Amino acid sequence: MSYQIAIDGPAGAGKSTVAKAVAKKLGYIYVDTGAMYRAMALYLLRSGTDAANAEEISRRSSEADITIAYENGAQQVILNGENVSALLRTEAVGNMASVSSANADVRQKLVELQRALAARENVVMDGRDIGTCVLPNANVKVYLTASAACRAKRRYDELEAKGEHCVLSEIEADIRERDERDMTRKISPLRQAEDAVLVDSSDMTVEEVVEKIVSLAECERQRGKGTDRG
Repeated sequence: MSYQIAIDGPAGAGKSTVAKAVAKKLGYIYVDTGAMYRAMALYLLRSGTDAANAEEISRRSSEADITIAYENGAQQVILNGENVSALLRTEAVGNMASVSSANADVRQKLVELQRALAARENVVMDGRDIGTCVLPNANVKVYLTASAACRAKRRYDELEAKGEHCVLSEIEADIRERDERDMTRKISPLRQAEDAVLVDSSDMTVEEVVEKIVSLAECERQRGKGTDRG
């Protein structure tokens, strides 16, 4: 019987970092759904797909084979036989992912894979609609957020550390635009599930957020709500 922890939230909230740490601490599998959508976006960019053409996105998405493999406990994202894990964090890929993830055909293909994995393994899964759509019966649901300014500064520091020149105000504007797009899309919009715990990480360290979520999982287990949520 599988145990599922769902972490949702806007871009730049630290979902991936936190989810990886929680999974490691609990000995669960971390499923980075955002990386899967980014892999699809990478494929669309490589194929010259027009981000404004929904029909073209649907057609092209059927050509992409995206799987997850694990090497030494680390997730690797495989796109049509190629390990593309190191190519998924660019701004261009992120922006295309935000657009293409709203496409029904893209979502259907990837959600099926995510649910199948969560049904057979104990998982920590993060994304935009895990608790509301992908794993509606997850044992623990968290909505992880932070102010737009805080998220922009984190992204700015990350890019600067890589030696990439960037403008903080432009990053914040992009984050706000992405939030609006994610929250207003017709298919599985970003929102907090009714039974999710809100965690604002603006003034919290990564370690504090991880401990908060691990504590939620331990408390839920102690209450004996069961572990087979489907």
